[in-house]
Amino acid sequence: MGEEPLLQKLRIQEDIESAKHKLVNDDVDDGDGPVTFILLFTTFTALCGTFSYGTAAGFTSPAQSGMMAGLNLSLAEFSFFGSILTIGGLVGAAMSGKLADLLGRRGALWVSNSFCMTGWLMIAYSQAAWSLDIGRLFLGVAAGLSCYVVPVYIVEISPKQIRGAFTAVNARLHYIPRTVPCVLEFVGLFFIPESPRWLSRNGRVKESVAALQRLRGNNTNITKEAAEIKIYMENLQEEFKEDCFFELFKPRYSRVISVGIGLLVLQQVGGLSGYTFYMSSIFHKSGFPNNIGVSITSAVQLVTSILGLIIVDKYGRRSLLTVATVMMCMGSLITGLSFLFQSYALLNNYTPISALIGVLVFFVSITVGIGGIPWVMVSEVINDTDKCKGIGRNAMQSNELVLQLVRILHIQLSLPMEYFWCVFIYSLISGLGILFVLKMVPETRGRSLEEIQADITR
Repeated sequence: MGEEPLLQKLRIQEDIESAKHKLVNDDVDDGDGPVTFILLFTTFTALCGTFSYGTAAGFTSPAQSGMMAGLNLSLAEFSFFGSILTIGGLVGAAMSGKLADLLGRRGALWVSNSFCMTGWLMIAYSQAAWSLDIGRLFLGVAAGLSCYVVPVYIVEISPKQIRGAFTAVNARLHYIPRTVPCVLEFVGLFFIPESPRWLSRNGRVKESVAALQRLRGNNTNITKEAAEIKIYMENLQEEFKEDCFFELFKPRYSRVISVGIGLLVLQQVGGLSGYTFYMSSIFHKSGFPNNIGVSITSAVQLVTSILGLIIVDKYGRRSLLTVATVMMCMGSLITGLSFLFQSYALLNNYTPISALIGVLVFFVSITVGIGGIPWVMVSEVINDTDKCKGIGRNAMQSNELVLQLVRILHIQLSLPMEYFWCVFIYSLISGLGILFVLKMVPETRGRSLEEIQADITR
C-alpha cells in the first residue's frame, strides 16, 4: 500500500518525460482538452471579484443625490469619496504581484475578496463620511488586486483555444448587484484549484498535474500540456534571478512593456471614461431623449458583448483589436462632427441621430474589442511565468500602476462633452492607436503562453 503513491508519482514523471520528448520532436498540437464544469466554475468564481469593481466604479453617479442628502455630505466630500477608489487601486496594484507569488493565485483572491466584502459592508452601513471613504478605499484595494490576479489566473488555467473568450469576460460582465459576487466568490474559492503553472513553478509538480487533470477532466490526456509547462519551468529555473526589476529596461522586454502599457492606456485615453461619465450629457445636448439613448446603447452593448466572446478566439486578437480601434476612432469622429455642425447651426435635424450613431459605434468598439482584448493580451504577453521570477509580476504591476495614474489624470482633466473638440482628441488618439496595433501588437490566438513569451522577448 505504501508503494502505490510512489509508483503513481513515477508513472506521472515517466509520462511527462515521454511527452517532453515528443514535444521536442513533434510540432503537432492536439489542443488542451475539453471545457469542463470545474474549469467553468473556476473561471466564474475568479470573475466574481471583478463584477463588484464594475458596480463600485459606476454606482456613485446615480446614487449621488441620495447619498449627499442622506449623510449630509458636501460636494467636496462626495467628490473625495468618488476619487478614493482609484487611490485604493494604486495600493492594491502595488502589492498584487507579491501577494500572488507568496500566497498563490487563489490566496491572493482570498485577500481581494476580504477587502471587497468589508468595503461594501462599510458603505452599506455607514453613518459618516469617514466610514464611506474607508469602505470605498477597500473596494479600490480589492480592484487593484483582482485586476492583476484574475486575468493571470484565468490565462494560466484556460485551454488556449478558448483562452481569449474566458479572459475577455473579465472586462465585460460588471453588472451583478453589489455584494452578491463577493459572496459567490467566497464560497467558490473553497472548491477551485490553484493555478497549475504557479504550483509547477514552486516545485509542486504532483499537485500541478493533479490541478491540471481536474481542470481538463479525468478522461483527458494531459501529459503533453503538463510536459510543456514543466519544460518552461525548468528553463525558468535556469535563468532565475532574485531581483529582476531592472530586467524590465532591457531591450528584449521593450516590446512586452510597450504592448502592455500601450493597450491599457489606449483603452482609457481613447475615450472610455469620457463617454461613460458624460453619456447623458451627449444625448441631452444633441437633443436625443436621454432614457431612450441609454436603453438603446445598453441593449447594443449586451448583444455585441456576447458576439465579442464568440469571435475573440475565432478571428484573432490582433485583427479584432484593429477593427475595434478603427471603430472607436470613427465613433468619436462622428460624435464630434455632430456637435461641430450643431455649433454652426448646420444639419440640426440630423444631430440627434448622428450623435446616437457615434455613441453606438464607439461602444460597439469597446464591447467587441477595446474593452476586453487588451486585458486578454496583457495577461498573455506579460505572464508571471516569464524568463525570471518577478519579470511578469513587475511588468503587470507597472501596467496597473500606469493605468490607475492615467485614470486619475483623465478624470481630473476631463471636460464636459459640450466641448466637442474633446471628442476629436479621442478620435486622434484612436487613430494613433490603429498604427500602434498594426506595428507593435502580436497575434496570440491559438498559441501557448510559453510560445507567446518566447516570441515577444526575442
